[in-house]
Amino acid sequence: MDLGLKDKVILVTGGAKGIGEGIAHVLAKEAAIPVIIGRNEEDNKRTVQSIEKKGGKALGIKAELSVPSECEAAVKKTAETFGRIEGLVNNAGVNDGVGLENGNYEKFMNSLHKNVVHYYLMAHFSLPWLKKSKGAIVNITSKTAETGQGNTSAYAASNGGRNALTREWAVELLKYSIRVNAVVVAECFTPLYAKWIETLPDPQKKLKEIESKIPLENRMTTSEEIANAVAFLLSERSSHTTGQLIHVDGGYVHLDRALVNA
Repeated sequence: MDLGLKDKVILVTGGAKGIGEGIAHVLAKEAAIPVIIGRNEEDNKRTVQSIEKKGGKALGIKAELSVPSECEAAVKKTAETFGRIEGLVNNAGVNDGVGLENGNYEKFMNSLHKNVVHYYLMAHFSLPWLKKSKGAIVNITSKTAETGQGNTSAYAASNGGRNALTREWAVELLKYSIRVNAVVVAECFTPLYAKWIETLPDPQKKLKEIESKIPLENRMTTSEEIANAVAFLLSERSSHTTGQLIHVDGGYVHLDRALVNA
């Protein structure tokens, strides 16, 4: 299916690794121009070069998203380079394990800045351009807002905020025909996930245990599967879809666990 994203300029925060990298590659395959925004310039360059080797177009911009002025500068540089912005994918963040019992005010607030404040800032600074293009916003969020996880209060709160902002912005931006949706991630195998698994006593056993609880095919979701949903939501093929929290998770959050391995 041609999603009609050719030459659309789309900001992707955290677009150099993991789910963000998957999103950047899928957008490039659709002939869009992903603008990869992240703190590590070398990672940004690597992903841009990988896309270009496959015949796609991309731009990398170094920015520390927890700093408001750098969010603003990234949007400004994109607009100066292309003269337009047609989409925003808020993706950057980290499950940093700031819990209730063992956390504190400073760690909690720092985590909110890493995980949800820049979602607001990127949307705020991009909005004048999205209004001109009648563009779209997709927020990547996590199951932790709905299921809890334990010992990650700040990350769970951030994802609850991401979900709420998705619905709030969908309402506020109706008058501009700007659609806002979210893709909710559960168990997606990324390099960061792989690194976490390796910290456990028996990594392969734990991985198999987790996979056994994923109803559809007992396997992890791939970054590309998340990215395919994101591309669709950014495109005019989803022209009457807004304010939705789309779970791309093999049924992990909502299906009856009694079905697993049935």
